[in-house]
Amino acid sequence: MAKVTRDDVARLAGTSTAVVSYVINNGPRPVAPATRERVLAAIKELGYRPDRVAQAMASRRTDLIGMIVPDARQPFFAEMSHAVEQAAAERGKMVLVGNSDYLHEREVHYLRAFLGMRVSGLILVSQGLTAQAAAEIDAWDARVVLLHERPEAIDDVAVVTDDIGGAQLATRHLLEHGYEYVACLGGTEDTPLTGDPVTDHVEGWRRAMQEAGHSTEGRLFQSPFNRYDAYQIALGLLAGPDRPPAIFCATDDQAIGVLRAARELRLDVPGDLAVAGFDDVKEAALTDPPLTTVASDRPAMARAAVDLVLDDGLRVVGSRRERLRQFPSRLTVRRSCGCD
Repeated sequence: MAKVTRDDVARLAGTSTAVVSYVINNGPRPVAPATRERVLAAIKELGYRPDRVAQAMASRRTDLIGMIVPDARQPFFAEMSHAVEQAAAERGKMVLVGNSDYLHEREVHYLRAFLGMRVSGLILVSQGLTAQAAAEIDAWDARVVLLHERPEAIDDVAVVTDDIGGAQLATRHLLEHGYEYVACLGGTEDTPLTGDPVTDHVEGWRRAMQEAGHSTEGRLFQSPFNRYDAYQIALGLLAGPDRPPAIFCATDDQAIGVLRAARELRLDVPGDLAVAGFDDVKEAALTDPPLTTVASDRPAMARAAVDLVLDDGLRVVGSRRERLRQFPSRLTVRRSCGCD
């Protein structure tokens, strides 16, 4: 059977191939509703399938959005990736996801690969962008939107949540329960000092502690972001003589590891230990006890990132264009903090 072409669709619909192209690509010129219906009916009758590769070569852009995350196995990044995929689908785009595994060389690898594919844009969750990665971005004519984090290496548009304010909310809430102090499970020595959410979570914890007149010295503990390493660190911390009465964890994944360690050590949560996290992943509602945590509006952040990567969607504030879209954080209270 001969391949159906755009010319075949145009003949059946009684229009030009240019009009068929406008219907398929939703532009760049408008098409009258009646004409659009004839073209769509012809496409259906003939079983026409557009050649996406040819379209990409002609326009020098694909219907793809590239997205690079540190580790899609972690619940937060999995949920954020899914939210971006849904938002992109609403705009007729597909998402390619690459995992940097917190490695700079893999981040550069995916930057080169996705930009070389002529993606419509790139959404980047980066933990400390290197000069090499920044150079790759500058070398290509593609819009890049930073999501969740804003590395200092490039001055591009970013979509973030109020990480400092959210951490303050959680720490203040724990202190209001009357705990002597709140310890913090933060990042590692490799965590960037600026532009990283975990760094901001630690800063929010520090501010809340200082506002309440509590010292933070010796009360900040390093931990990777995943539950497995956090569990190992929590075992040593909670079994020691100076067990803290409450812990604020920079991520929910860490908090889940702490809850597992507490259960193994037969510590009652929240009776012996109060715990709060940050991210409000779906699993947080199913832990034992359910986890008090800080929530961000991931669907709204994902839509904003997709809109910005596809359009010039920067808001104008005064006489300048706003390069940072910050969404508010909110506290989701459950039983792990001591609330009934």
